[in-house]
Amino acid sequence: MKYKLFYFILSMVIILPGIYFLLTSGLKLGIDFTGGALLEYKFEKEVQSDELRNIVSTQGVEVGRISTSSEGTYIIRTKPLEAEKINLIKNKLTEKYENVEERRVEFIGPVIGNELKTKALIALGVMSAVIVLYIALSFRKVPKPASSLRFGVAAILALLHDVLLVIGIFAILGHFWGVEVDTLFVTAILTIIGFSVHDTIVVFDRIRENLLKHINKNFTEVANISIIQTLGRSLNTSLTVVFVLLALLLFGGETIRWFVVALLIGIISGTYSSIFNATALLVWWEEKLGH
Repeated sequence: MKYKLFYFILSMVIILPGIYFLLTSGLKLGIDFTGGALLEYKFEKEVQSDELRNIVSTQGVEVGRISTSSEGTYIIRTKPLEAEKINLIKNKLTEKYENVEERRVEFIGPVIGNELKTKALIALGVMSAVIVLYIALSFRKVPKPASSLRFGVAAILALLHDVLLVIGIFAILGHFWGVEVDTLFVTAILTIIGFSVHDTIVVFDRIRENLLKHINKNFTEVANISIIQTLGRSLNTSLTVVFVLLALLLFGGETIRWFVVALLIGIISGTYSSIFNATALLVWWEEKLGH
């Protein structure tokens, strides 16, 4: 913990470029948020999502996410389309796969997109508030002068570090490579929040236990002991998730590629921030205000 200032500076250096591009360029929003067309087709032959994407893209159509609703049935989300273009897509798919049944053609308006953005922000806000309350209540018996509220606020600030890092990186990816964010990205952010808080609570819970065991030591010493005791568990838990995500990134296909990338960045950042941000911030706060 004597290097906590270095950790704070490192975190700022990592997230500031992303924040800059987030403020100047913003995120490149996908069809789920901006509106577009939803096309559903049923195929008798076996179809690969990547091959389906290529066929539709070659017709000058900007394709968003492709998903399956049932066996042999695919849902394609695209930018707004005219009726002629939809008919052209159907003809091209029929040429390639012969019997193709058009199940559904719907148009997603920007109003629905705005509603999704609003609900996503509300979900993040509610989750943050609940986490602070949960940690404050769970750690209410922490020995004084330590404060349970500080545990909760430190966890949220570390969580914000992880969220800002992922969003900032996707702002950079959107600016330079046109990577879009959709509802899967929101799902990834919510998953990252849960994982980050889980990792932080493991460290904080050990700090709480050690404060009772080592009453003759100061808060910084107890924090160091707790980090050493939980470091192996944190790394092992995170690495098992990282290995699975790497496998998905390599073999999962284009449909979930950026979803997996977001999770990978968030899981690695969450493991780092639990120790080097949340705990370091808590120690700094206790040193300044805890006595």
